[in-house]
Amino acid sequence: MPRQDLLLAIAQRWQNLPARPVLRVAVDGVDGAGKTTFADELAHLLRDQGRPVIRASVDDFHHPCAVRYRLGRTSPEGFYRDSYDYAGLRLALLDPLGPTGTLNYRAALFDVDTDQPLERAEQQAEPGTILIVDGLFLHRPELRGIWDDSVFLRVDFAVSVPRGAARGPGYGSPDLHAESNRRYVEGNRLYFHEAQPEQWAGVVVDNKDLHNPFVCAHPDDSPSLFPAFKTP
Repeated sequence: MPRQDLLLAIAQRWQNLPARPVLRVAVDGVDGAGKTTFADELAHLLRDQGRPVIRASVDDFHHPCAVRYRLGRTSPEGFYRDSYDYAGLRLALLDPLGPTGTLNYRAALFDVDTDQPLERAEQQAEPGTILIVDGLFLHRPELRGIWDDSVFLRVDFAVSVPRGAARGPGYGSPDLHAESNRRYVEGNRLYFHEAQPEQWAGVVVDNKDLHNPFVCAHPDDSPSLFPAFKTP
């Protein structure tokens, strides 16, 4: 379906869900799936509709380099298990915006480029806000129970790897089979095997064609905005 129609439908889905006191939603997918753009577009739509939105990325909650590469710089297992500080993500952002939280949050803790913590003051969310977090591995077991809803963007590696590399120097080879991509591709495959993110996502979107994404069916579909949308 046309991209804008799908984005509007997901935005409406989130408008219809209760905030307790903040609606916490995730946009998951592999590198190059289009997560950041998808999440940004949804945030823009929701703000235009008058809804307060907090945008955050798991990329601002990396572990330090010494932790990320403790299994080696080419380790797929290290990429999956050690990239992100989930305890920090929960403590600074997800739990404060949850049912028993203070609404005082920090949307970033770490600068991966400088390999240094970020010193930022807390901000306060207003009730009814939607928190949209994009990033890798957001349906890991330690995060599943947090989200009020989620989107998983399904894109084959043959598409996502060249798409990611096209972002510019430093983003790797466009060759799926290049050794430099093994860490990332196999790390994501480990995630798929262990966490089965599509089974836990509220909405699975095939985002191979950026202009015409479409909703994929769940085995346990039930009607909501679209017949293929799983009720959270």
